[in-house]
Amino acid sequence: MDILELIEDFLEHLEIEAGRSKKTIENYRLYLERFYEIASEILNKDSVKASDITRELLRRYRLKLNRYGTSNGEEDLKTITQAYHLIALRGFLKYLARREIKSLDPSLVELPHVVRKQVTFLHYDEVEDMLEQIDLSTESGLRDRAIIELLYSGGLRVSELVGLNRDSINLERREFMVRGKGSKDRPIFISQACADRVRDYLDARTDSLPALFLNNSRNLQTADTTGDYRRMTARSVERIVEKYARLAGITKHVSPHTLRHSFATDLLMNGADLRSVQSMLGHADISTTQIYTHVTDAHLRDIHEKYHSETK
Repeated sequence: MDILELIEDFLEHLEIEAGRSKKTIENYRLYLERFYEIASEILNKDSVKASDITRELLRRYRLKLNRYGTSNGEEDLKTITQAYHLIALRGFLKYLARREIKSLDPSLVELPHVVRKQVTFLHYDEVEDMLEQIDLSTESGLRDRAIIELLYSGGLRVSELVGLNRDSINLERREFMVRGKGSKDRPIFISQACADRVRDYLDARTDSLPALFLNNSRNLQTADTTGDYRRMTARSVERIVEKYARLAGITKHVSPHTLRHSFATDLLMNGADLRSVQSMLGHADISTTQIYTHVTDAHLRDIHEKYHSETK
C-alpha cells in the first residue's frame, strides 16, 4: 500500500482516536506530505511503500530537510521546524508498528538538539507603563485594558483568550476554565483588578453578542449570523499589545505570549513553586516550565552574600 493512503489513515486516527486539534492535524499533514515528496525524490519512485522507509532513507531525508531552503530557493528550515517534521514521522511510524505494518523502527528517529531561545518577559512596572497608555474614555480602550489585564493576570494563551465568551468567565469568583493545547482543561485565576476591568468593558457594551472581546472595526462583514463575526482574532490582539508596548517606550518585542511569560516569571520571582506554575500554564511536561527558572538568577546574588563565607 502506498504510504499516502496510510498517512490519511494516520491523520484520521489523530482526529478520532487521539482527539488532536485541527491545527495539529494540518501541521502533521504538511510534514508527512513533505516527507513523501522528498522520499519519492530520493528513491526516484512514483509510489513509496512503508517498507521503503529505511535507515538510509531517513539519513538522506534529514540531510534534505537541513538543506531544504537552499535547494528550493527559500529560507532554510529552522532546527525546531526540522524537529517537528521528525516528530510527525516518528508518530506515523509508531502508528504503522501498532498496525503491524513493516517499516522503520520509530525509535531510530532521533530528534536534533534544539537550543531554546531566551524567554522575553516584562517586569511589573513595564506592564503598568503599558496600561497607562490606554484611553479609558472609549469602549475600545476599556476592551484593550481588559485584554492586557487578562493576559497578564491569567497567563492565557492568545488562542484561549479570543475563544472566551461572556459566560465563560466568572467575575465574582474570579476563576474559570479554559481548554488549552491537547484539549486539556485547566483553571484560570485572575486578580480583583482584572475582574473589575473586564466588568467595566462589558458594562460599556450595548450588544448581546456572545464573544467576550469584540472587534470594533467598521469594515467587518455582517452576513455571519452566528454571533462570531465580530469576535477578535489572535492577530488583532497581537496588534493591540504591540501598540501599547510601543507607546510605553518598551524597545523589546512584546507579544501576547510575552505577557504569558511575564505571568509565569512574576509568580516564580514571588516564591511560587515550579509545579504550581506548570499547572497554571497548562504545560504537560515540567521541562517546558523550566524555561522560566532563569528568573531565579535575580536572587542568586542575595543568596551568595547571605550564605557564602567571605575570606579575610
